[in-house]
Amino acid sequence: MASKKSPAAAPTDTDTAIPIDRKVVLGDTLRRRILSMELAPGAVVDEIALGNEFGLSRPPVRELLRQIAAEGYIELETNRAPRVAAMNHDSLRSFFLAAPLIYIATTQLAALHASPSEVEQLKRIQAQFRQAIEDKDVENRVIHNDAFHLEIGKMAHNDYLMPSLRRLLIDHARLGRIFYRHPTTDDMQRDLELACDQHDQMIAAIERRDPQGATEIVQAHWELSRRRMAEYTAPSGVEVALAY
Repeated sequence: MASKKSPAAAPTDTDTAIPIDRKVVLGDTLRRRILSMELAPGAVVDEIALGNEFGLSRPPVRELLRQIAAEGYIELETNRAPRVAAMNHDSLRSFFLAAPLIYIATTQLAALHASPSEVEQLKRIQAQFRQAIEDKDVENRVIHNDAFHLEIGKMAHNDYLMPSLRRLLIDHARLGRIFYRHPTTDDMQRDLELACDQHDQMIAAIERRDPQGATEIVQAHWELSRRRMAEYTAPSGVEVALAY
């Protein structure tokens, strides 16, 4: 008589779970903390604490920090602890000078080169952005706005513009914590809704391959953002020229 086989062991969570890349999780978390201003500009990044939090030894943490430093999120200096990228007068002046040039260039090129599938992806991101505004979800407003403009940069298919755009979006997201805060006035809510509508207009211009129309929308969108972001760089009662 044949022996009876033992039933196969049921798969455990360890058997079926997708392996987690802790370094990737750390990178995504650190970027989000910087963009959301949970880690303030100039704050020390404690690599030992991060290693303990994410179960990583110091070498992979240091490798990850070098990577995000190259992206512009943090600053590394010899014999000094890593710090979140600063936001000072010089960097903000450079930001306000460069931002409209880069946003216009990437959107114009997107209108010329975007594929239908890329436009559909942009629409999906825009739907998330609009939902965040309706939900009054400040963090996701910032995150999805960042993703929207980054996606347009990808659609431009220009390797020379992408590094500048990525660096620009870091400070735009941090400044946007003021613009996208929970609205306290009617005009703030109107501006949020207008910014969202302008995103839809950008998508339409890109989809119909209209670089000139896209330029006009981006200029209006930038002016709206610039005015709100100026509340961070120039508090009430302080006059600072933002047009150079």
